[in-house]
Amino acid sequence: MLNYVLRRLLYMVFTLVALSVVVFIIIQLPPGDYLTTYVASLQAQGTTVDDQEVAALRARYGLDASPIEQYWLWITNFVRGDMGRSFAYNRPVAELLADRLPLTIMLSVSTLFFVYLVAIPIGVYSALRQYSVGDYLLSIIGFIGMATPNFMLALILMYFFFKYFGISVGGLFSSEYVLEPWSLAKVWDMLQHLWVPVLVIGTAGTASIIRVMRSSLLDELGKQYVVTARAKGLSERRLTFKYPVRIAINPIVSTIGWQLPHIVSGETIIAIVLSLPTTGPLIYGALLNQDMFLAGSIVMMLSILTLIGTLISDILLVLVDPRISFEKKA
Repeated sequence: MLNYVLRRLLYMVFTLVALSVVVFIIIQLPPGDYLTTYVASLQAQGTTVDDQEVAALRARYGLDASPIEQYWLWITNFVRGDMGRSFAYNRPVAELLADRLPLTIMLSVSTLFFVYLVAIPIGVYSALRQYSVGDYLLSIIGFIGMATPNFMLALILMYFFFKYFGISVGGLFSSEYVLEPWSLAKVWDMLQHLWVPVLVIGTAGTASIIRVMRSSLLDELGKQYVVTARAKGLSERRLTFKYPVRIAINPIVSTIGWQLPHIVSGETIIAIVLSLPTTGPLIYGALLNQDMFLAGSIVMMLSILTLIGTLISDILLVLVDPRISFEKKA
């Protein structure tokens, strides 16, 4: 297993190099650049822009260089930990990500735990109680969760709590803690606000995984080894959780690599609606303003999360199902 992990880490390096090229090409596809957008907005307001000043800014940010030179400058600095400077915020990208990435990761991991802790037991229950009232009720709730857009659910919760309880559920902190340094009181305040975005972001994923778990477990329960084990007198609880559930969970475990970046990128609209201080609004603004260093760095972070999540999925598959082995056999 150790050799496999080391090989995968080596492959990840080459994959990240290829991804960095693709990311840079994508963020360069829109015509113009940040300065072009900035100058156009100033001219639309009637402000006269000096051409010499624009040329000086291009030289300062390296925008007058060729695309290959720009890519090399960006990727070499990125490897050294220097992600460049945000044009729009006029701050180092590393500082912007340091402010928002920890909250984004915390929100994403919390949502991931919520999705799996809720979806897997419900999926198992629905499979074991097929066509029961509970199965039908949970199926209806699951379909509603999959059909309801997350941003609409966020708006409904905001309206409901403000109208009937007079409180706002937007943001991750109360107004008095937003600019305060970290403390136990601020952490507790964050935890009190955390459940709303976790519920909103995790609803669709929970409903989807419930359906996957239910169908996978039903398929396993109908196989011959389950019938044989049941005929030999093995208790239903031990039979279910020792064999079929461990095998049925494989499709869910294998998708962890997709869930991490999906949650991070999928919370963009929710973060805007709920005013969350995460990377979602940051990458949205960066793409609109063609803030190439900021947008490229965030997309690269999502790529790294995808690779790490995929590796975690493969390792968990081996732990869950002993039949799976990624090592080469003689």
